Formats: sequence, structure tokens, C-alpha cells
Amino acid sequence: MKTLVICSGGLDSVALAYSVAAEHELAGLLSFDYGQRHRKELGFAALCAERLNTLHQIINIPEIGRGLSGSALTDDVDVPDGHYAEDTMKITVVPNRNAIMLAIAFGLAAAHKAEAVAMAVHGGDHFIYPDCRPAFIEAFQVMQDRALDGYAEIRLYTPYVNLTKGDIVGDGARHGTPFAETWSCYKGGELHCGRCGTCVERREAFHLARHADPTDYEDADFWLEALRRRSA
Repeated sequence: MKTLVICSGGLDSVALAYSVAAEHELAGLLSFDYGQRHRKELGFAALCAERLNTLHQIINIPEIGRGLSGSALTDDVDVPDGHYAEDTMKITVVPNRNAIMLAIAFGLAAAHKAEAVAMAVHGGDHFIYPDCRPAFIEAFQVMQDRALDGYAEIRLYTPYVNLTKGDIVGDGARHGTPFAETWSCYKGGELHCGRCGTCVERREAFHLARHADPTDYEDADFWLEALRRRSA
């Protein structure tokens, strides 16, 4: 499939880009500046595109992002520490973010004759993010089939939707993903903080995949405490 990949610059989407480049025809990478508190990850998306020798487009929608208030990813709200699978992490929800991004991506894909739009939603996202769940993916596909009826047939390609982040590390490793050149941390410091939900999940994923984690963390051991707290 000629596939446009939505790439934030994070581990999941970069691994997906490398997988698509190996198994399909990579049409390009699409990133979004929606007014997130830091844009560090967008540089890693650009680096991914450079390494894969493909086009990279950043869609600027900060006015929309400013309206999606109340999230720790867009507002001056503290990013909580701990595991993703905790109720406190719901403060990181940006309402309707994936639906907005996908609608734009499908329009671009149709205009440029792509056959698929790929997004790296995965099983670990289901607890917090409703727009990462299989039911949303299925419903969005139905909606786009109606929206583009008679004009284009585009598949929403989400190969990780029922997999764990550990599975994604394994898939990324098989396709030569340079994990050190991805950014996950919500806090956007010089190093990954090691304490926010996405850092804890990242650290745990490498452990579960039994793959060396090349990431430098400010707190490399907090993930163990977060897992103990979750189990308790």
C-alpha cells in the first residue's frame, strides 16, 4: 500500500514508519503542531523522514489546540508521574485529537492518491484514550468510507492497535528503528524525565521486549516504583 504515516517523533510512530517503509510504499510522514506544550518530538519526526528519505509535512493547527483546553499536554497543568494505567493520567487527554488529525490526514491522502493512512495507536492506550480503541478505529473507517465514497478508497492502517508497547519495540527492532532518535517524554526537558506516564511505559516496554533501552533518563529507576504502586 502507498501509505501516509502520522508521525509524532515518538517511539511508536517512528517504529511504524520504519515498518511501513520495509513492508509497504511509504508516501511520507505527517506531523501536527497543535499547540502542545513542547514541540521537541517534531524534530525527531523530521529526523525520521530524513533517514527514510521521504517527505515530511508539519500541519500547523495551534488555534485548534488552544481551544482543546484542560489537558496537561496543552495547558499549564502539571504532567503527573506514574504508570499510564492510572486514573491520574486522564489529565493528558486532548479531546478528539486523533479524530481531528485523522480527518486532515485522510483528506491529504485522498488528494495525493495514497491508499492508506497509518497511525501507531496501541493496546496500552486503550485505558485512557478513547480515540485509540478498536471501536473508534472501526467507526472512523466507516465514516471515511462515506466521506470519500466515489472519490477515494483509503484504509486506516493501525497494525499496533491490539499490541503492547513491548510488541512495538520488538517490531521496531526487526526493522532497524533507531530508538535513541525518538522522543516520548511529555515534559520536554533535556533528557527523558523517566517519571511521566509515557517515560514509564517506554522503560517498561524495552524491559518486556528484552531489548536494550538506549534512552537517557533523569530518573532511570522510577519505573519500577511506578509498577509496584500500580500492582498495589
